[in-house]
Amino acid sequence: MNELHHQRPLTNQADEPALMVEKKQCVAYITLNRENSLNAINNEIRDTFPKVLAQLDRARDVRAIVITGSGSRAFCVGADIKELRATGSITDLRKSFRHNGWIEALDDFSKPTIAAINGYCLGGGLELALACDIRIASSNSIFGLPEVNLGLIPAAGGTQRLPRLIGLGRALDLLITGEKIQAQVAYNLGLISRLIEEGSSLAAESERLANSIADKPAAAVAYVKEAARESANLDLKAGLRLEKDLLAILFNTKDRLEAADAFISKRPARFHAE
Repeated sequence: MNELHHQRPLTNQADEPALMVEKKQCVAYITLNRENSLNAINNEIRDTFPKVLAQLDRARDVRAIVITGSGSRAFCVGADIKELRATGSITDLRKSFRHNGWIEALDDFSKPTIAAINGYCLGGGLELALACDIRIASSNSIFGLPEVNLGLIPAAGGTQRLPRLIGLGRALDLLITGEKIQAQVAYNLGLISRLIEEGSSLAAESERLANSIADKPAAAVAYVKEAARESANLDLKAGLRLEKDLLAILFNTKDRLEAADAFISKRPARFHAE
């Protein structure tokens, strides 16, 4: 996604920060900026990512985010192995891992998130993509959770989010074998929702999609995301009740009234970003 590389750090960091953020109109683009390491996740990314999300969630002029990787070879190949050599007691390691839930920041992020995947999407990189609301990928993308081959398991959500997304049987196949799959297979499994064919621009399509979402009533987008995500945690009756409660809140908003008036008047709606 070279089209998105002309970016700046969100805060004053080194000349080449591991995480870059750019805002275009009402969309923020977060780029994992370690192209020479295939955008492997280091401690800087783990520390910075939740802070960036918190800032973007508070920003009223940001209505959607796109997460991608620098260069054309990889979205992200997972953790930087050079930073995983340390060992310790099980108690100390458990505390460390539990406090290192940087990807979980996406679970509390209220705005729609899009993973724009180019090239390798492996390990923690796939777990990052799984935590996003929408996954869009180029046809050359390759997916996998190879942690078992390293004597580990995916522990940034892979064992939990993947079965919820594609079903237990298919998820166990990928988790136990650690095999990599091509983009078309990932699309067929439902791992990604949009596949960009060769010759088309992943950057252009992800930007078009994000702008389309950003143009919609913000509260409605946030609430439909909340209701759908909560479906994994609620029984059907509680989920249906949540739907109706959120609908009641939306019914008297300016954007809902504007949408109805625009429809009746046969004119484009002008939403207020409530």
